[in-house]
Amino acid sequence: MTTFVDGPVRVSVPATSANLGPGFDSLGLALSMRDELVAEVTTGGLEVEVSGAGSDEVARDETHLVVRSMRAAFDLMDARPPGLRLSCTNVIPHARGLGSSSAAIVAGVVLARGLVAGGALLADDAALFGLAARLEGHPDNVAPAFYGGFTISGRDEDGEFYSVGSPVDPRVAAVVFVPPTPVSTELARGLLPAEVPHADAAADAGRTALLVAALAGQPEHLLRATRDYLHQHYRRPAMPDSLDLVDRLRADGVPALVSGAGPTVLAFTDPTAAAALLARCPDSWAGHLLDVETVGARLS
Repeated sequence: MTTFVDGPVRVSVPATSANLGPGFDSLGLALSMRDELVAEVTTGGLEVEVSGAGSDEVARDETHLVVRSMRAAFDLMDARPPGLRLSCTNVIPHARGLGSSSAAIVAGVVLARGLVAGGALLADDAALFGLAARLEGHPDNVAPAFYGGFTISGRDEDGEFYSVGSPVDPRVAAVVFVPPTPVSTELARGLLPAEVPHADAAADAGRTALLVAALAGQPEHLLRATRDYLHQHYRRPAMPDSLDLVDRLRADGVPALVSGAGPTVLAFTDPTAAAALLARCPDSWAGHLLDVETVGARLS
């Protein structure tokens, strides 16, 4: 019989940026902006409280993404809590390309494991990461949200997800420019062609490999390494202002790119140059200087 822990369990999950230019559906980076969630097993029913980013848009019932993810993790552990109380304090902007859905999924599976006595024996990190990636459909945001840092992730031919961490030079920070209006991931993906020229795919593979090296210790190569050939220009109709900002920044030598499916723009920078870069934030947008977050989902 499953035993649940007494009292609430808390989790903190970072924002993430996927793709990072050329690393389409494979590269991801955790950033120092975190959602905070608290969950507790109750005697019956479901209570959901949400505050902060997206609080006016999300459900308060079983369709809430965190709740669905918790249920999936409970099923994995063959656990059936009689009731749940969930409180979400959201900081990560929704539908802006900063991994809000991955953060919700990772938070849900980690909370569920934390609520089950001996949960780590029933679902280890690999199993929990695999579940989160299946729920999201791809691992590029889920991996850094779960593990932290800079990750290279994908899916094997047998369907198994993997994630490998790679170092980030301490001189590297990120400025994100968040526009006021969202773009759905489905819309952004729908603009991508089914096939791309072989030359573009080869160029993108080279830039992706270079990006791993640039982030690890050669940031002087970040401008060249963040050049994308596969997805960003196809998405311009959905986020013209974002791509125009990327073009302006790159023309001035700033390694800028669309974060995830957009429309947020991320620019790599040395922390000493961040103030000047933040001053270029467009009117009505929000600019943030963020560190690379080395810690992923954190349970307490």
